[in-house]
Amino acid sequence: MHISEGILPAHLCISGYGITSLITWYSLRQINRLPNPQASIPKASLLTAAFFVASSIHIPIPPASVHLVLNGLLGTVLGYYAFPAILVGLFFQAIMFGHGGLTTLGINALIVGIPALLAYQIFQLRHVLGNGIKESLSMSIFGFIAGASAIGVSSLIFFTIIITNVPSGFDSSLEQKVIYGLIISHIPLMGIEGILTAMIISFLRRVMPELLPS
Repeated sequence: MHISEGILPAHLCISGYGITSLITWYSLRQINRLPNPQASIPKASLLTAAFFVASSIHIPIPPASVHLVLNGLLGTVLGYYAFPAILVGLFFQAIMFGHGGLTTLGINALIVGIPALLAYQIFQLRHVLGNGIKESLSMSIFGFIAGASAIGVSSLIFFTIIITNVPSGFDSSLEQKVIYGLIISHIPLMGIEGILTAMIISFLRRVMPELLPS
């Protein structure tokens, strides 16, 4: 779910960097308002490494092959730390693996990072909508929804950008077939990441509940 260099026009790449800078500033501002902003840095570093490695774990889902993203997991566990963590992870993916690119780093950060922040808000809804439900079940349900929705929103943003900015030299019919194939292949990934997020949230609740956002 990375957009490579050379596909998007320059003005869109610049806009991506601008919006990413604003969201990063807002996230850091929210982090600095916490009683102890440094307390979650080790946790953020660990999940940034997991996010970095996840791009190398490919899952064959015909007609394509997809890889884990984990932005929903980062959002639910890290909260506002998620966006800076994802930005750092994407930077190293670009320079070490060639996933995405430096010119599209801002756009790719929006594609992956915005749904992570949305996943955090969804997970926090358990305090409102999960009243009357057993805590373990509530965390699992909202963890699944957060993980699955993050992939769904990322896919929607990604495909919207691609469809509306395909270079004129591309075969439009072939492009549509490829995009539809990728859309289909990402539907099972929503379920996979939803289940994975729910399982990890449930595990952390049992063994290290202090790692979860309050």
